Amino acid sequence: MNGCFITGFPGFLASMLLKEMLKLYKECEFVLLVHPSQIEKAKDLAANRPNVRLFTGDITMAGLRLSPEQTDWLKNHITHVFHLAAVYDLAVPEQIAANINITGTRNINAFVKELPHLARYVYFSTAYVSGKRTGLIKEDELDAGQTFKNHYESTKFAAEKLVAELDGVPYTIIRPGVVVGHSKTGETIKFDGPYFIMRFLDKLRYVPVPYLGKSEALFNVVPFDYIIDATLCLAESDDAVNKVFHLTDPSPYESRKLYRMICEELIGKAPSWTIPPAVVEFMLSFSFFRRFFKVEKEALEYFRCACQYDAANTSKVLVKAGVQCPDFKDYVSSMVAYYKENRKDPEKLVYIK
Repeated sequence: MNGCFITGFPGFLASMLLKEMLKLYKECEFVLLVHPSQIEKAKDLAANRPNVRLFTGDITMAGLRLSPEQTDWLKNHITHVFHLAAVYDLAVPEQIAANINITGTRNINAFVKELPHLARYVYFSTAYVSGKRTGLIKEDELDAGQTFKNHYESTKFAAEKLVAELDGVPYTIIRPGVVVGHSKTGETIKFDGPYFIMRFLDKLRYVPVPYLGKSEALFNVVPFDYIIDATLCLAESDDAVNKVFHLTDPSPYESRKLYRMICEELIGKAPSWTIPPAVVEFMLSFSFFRRFFKVEKEALEYFRCACQYDAANTSKVLVKAGVQCPDFKDYVSSMVAYYKENRKDPEKLVYIK
């Protein structure tokens, strides 16, 4: 890699991706597209890096709000583009999601088409473009007439279609599952997704703990270090050109079992009874209960998602580089330990309405 353009900085995955790439590609020049509202934070994180440039811009605007001089420089130097900027909030309003996820991707697509030295365009989608589909979901499937659980899913689906329709652009589409902390250190930036389980259990440590229904649905979580390692492998593999990859757990646990493992690790006991999911959903329809348990209602859907994500393409490419997804049971202790140490950090808490 000679020149890399990364969106989404100083977001967590973009920051972790840059950190790893700085170790591997010491001669590479990095350009980070940073929204004006995030520029001071970005400066702090990228300080003292002579091969890192910060360009203030906006993916929702034509030309990315870059100057002609910046655009010319990028055309002469950029070989790889990593598009991570998106809105990931499950409760995001439709117009905001569409503006960032769809319009933003359309503008990045237009930008990459103007790069004469482009070797790869890596687009971060999500496994949940599958929406409400059930059963086996394959990597070469996208539009199966599915409906969606929220505007995040529907706009990421529409955005991925735009990337897949690009002609003459060497793209690679990444579809992660639910991303959690580092498999060794537990480090993460936000306590959402499975961390809502921990926030819920924090309120129940002195009473008999319930299972949340009897669902046998699989819950697909992946640590971010696997996402980073896999992404960098795919970004340079000729076998990944114009293909889609599920960065998901090939052997995910049932939601009920994953819930029990977290419960035992966090509060030292297993659930002993079952509460119907309809009751939980009803309770979380009231803001008082959502704020008390610190859980988003929208998160419940992902614990009863009755589908399995096939990752055959991913396995074929990553096995050559020795990259594989860790087993949840091997890193749940690190994940919980990090949560316990940082659960009162306001920067990591997701505000619940």
